[in-house]
Amino acid sequence: MTIDMSQFFQVFFDEAEELLAEKEKLLLGVDISSPDPEDLNAIFRAAHSIKGGASTFGLTDMTEVTHILESLLDKIRKGEMALTGEHVDAFLIAKDILKMQLDGHRLGTPVDQDAVADVRMLLQSLSQDAVPVAAPTASFISHHSEMDHVDVVFKTAYKIEMPEVSEADAAAIMSELGLLGAISRLDNNGKNVVLALRTNESKDDIISICSFILNPDTLKITEEQIANLPASKAAPTDDDLGYGFFEPLESMFPPEEGKADAVVEKTPEIVLPEKQAPHAEKKVEKPAASQESSTIRVGIEKVDQLINLIGELVITQAMLEQRTQDLDPIANERLLSSVAHLTRNTRDLQEAVMSIRMMPMDYVFSRFPRMVRDLASKLGKKVEFVTYGASTELDKGLIERIVDPLTHLVRNSIDHGIEMPAARALTGKSETGKLSLSAVHQGGNIVIEVSDDGGGLHREKILAKARQNGLAVSDSMSDSEVWLLIFAPGFSTAETVTDVSGRGVGMDVVKRNITAMGGVVDIRSAMGYGTTITISLPLTLAILDGMSIKFGNEIYILPLGFVMESLQPAKADIKEISGKGRVVKVRDEYLPLVPLYEYFDIEPKYTDPSDGIVVIVEVDGKKAALFVDDLVGQQQVVVKNIESNYKKVPGISGATILGDGGVALILDVAAVLRTAR
Repeated sequence: MTIDMSQFFQVFFDEAEELLAEKEKLLLGVDISSPDPEDLNAIFRAAHSIKGGASTFGLTDMTEVTHILESLLDKIRKGEMALTGEHVDAFLIAKDILKMQLDGHRLGTPVDQDAVADVRMLLQSLSQDAVPVAAPTASFISHHSEMDHVDVVFKTAYKIEMPEVSEADAAAIMSELGLLGAISRLDNNGKNVVLALRTNESKDDIISICSFILNPDTLKITEEQIANLPASKAAPTDDDLGYGFFEPLESMFPPEEGKADAVVEKTPEIVLPEKQAPHAEKKVEKPAASQESSTIRVGIEKVDQLINLIGELVITQAMLEQRTQDLDPIANERLLSSVAHLTRNTRDLQEAVMSIRMMPMDYVFSRFPRMVRDLASKLGKKVEFVTYGASTELDKGLIERIVDPLTHLVRNSIDHGIEMPAARALTGKSETGKLSLSAVHQGGNIVIEVSDDGGGLHREKILAKARQNGLAVSDSMSDSEVWLLIFAPGFSTAETVTDVSGRGVGMDVVKRNITAMGGVVDIRSAMGYGTTITISLPLTLAILDGMSIKFGNEIYILPLGFVMESLQPAKADIKEISGKGRVVKVRDEYLPLVPLYEYFDIEPKYTDPSDGIVVIVEVDGKKAALFVDDLVGQQQVVVKNIESNYKKVPGISGATILGDGGVALILDVAAVLRTAR
């Protein structure tokens, strides 16, 4: 039977990209002086899986690189060679080359063949320059050879029946399945291949491996009692099969001399209940891969379509709710109860669907360790990079747009913030600077911080540069106002222009991009102690909780995240400041009063604030009072983009459809307050 392999290409591309990212993460975290055997095995498995998939799909260029890479990794994990920083650098370069080749096959982008040849030669030379490992590493080899046969307690056994396949395919499958546990081939009089696998992995993992060669529908996998299966036999060797591409798992960990008999005698320990092998339990707890996979891949266009439909459902539900408001609650009790139930279910459904688009910040954070490592090395600095809140979730659309601003901020911290090791030592600091990236939820927003313990912002230097650029500044400006000057277009305090920074085209783009996402940026800095840049973003741009406000005959939506409180002020609390407008006194604090009817040029119902309502809002730590006629209510609204369908409207961030079918504009609170000031 011929299988159309093209349908699996996208699956391979996605999985290969994930494996490359995981490999890079492990390489950046590995302890070169004392590498964790589990980390080395995981790095090897990533390279091995990519090689297997690439060879299956005929991607020979990737196969050639991963084959050399895998051979070098195998020597290191078997203790034939000591891991060095040079190895890690070479592996990271190889990862970049494989990513370039992967993009070449998937996207048709050009591949630098000279760079490919260079990395192959580099890996080959490192593989030939074997450095024997010191004596203690013998225990490392012993650990592996014994662990593979003795210490691991396998909780599940599977009998795998496959259709007739070539010996080469059978060997390839056995080699791959051997990475999941103890594999053996059962005697079978028929033409079908029958395997026995002891493992802690799930049936889905077995199917995903076999599906690269076989049609999953032709597999028959049954769970067996471990005691009913024979002990694992060594997999057939490459020489026996005449198949030189895949290496059997057992050949990767040759037992030490004199221990073969001991291994055979100890093999029955595998079938003991957990309580009889407590020492083994600790060793199988670490790998998270033993948890059954519970995720599926869905195209983002399908998710977006689902969200759009949910948005329409929210609007329809609002219409029903508004239509039933005037009904007699006694005569229509059952109908009103059903509508209330529909409202609750719609809200729950909307929240559940919106969570599908939410992605962990680790998707962004995982890109930076490599960048920090390379840039610090290039600049001759020592930087410790730490992240907090990587599991914090943000809408996928915002995740993709936040990458570039964060990249610039991180590069800025390394280049401008953290000092050279010698300079840090002179000030009594550790030679290694600390750069942290954190994310946390606060209300309906996510707050992201980029913080370093470098030299901090230099107030006088910033003011001097601002005057040089023709900006209106004064020595009486507060620190927070001075720090915001670095977001001015073309502003840079770098004395020389490099390929890292100095052109003054970065921070203004950061501010503009964050503002376009409905977010705000704040800077805190102390000379000699470091700088923290805080970004606050809404969790999603698709649906928001809003307060319906009315002035004149128009209804507007005020995003609830900005609202502090609402009140009706007394006449005595309204003060006029000559040439500056009016302020309102709220608990001994005077706030600027912004009459929205004047801003939008609408005939109001009230012109005296004491007759209407004042809504207190806060943006960037600054409060203001918005004067409106009435508060209509609070509701969840679906945000519709105005700019893409009409044009940019000052003071308006979007629009929504109300329950009566009318359109209400959503206020851009930050823009309104900026203009009012």
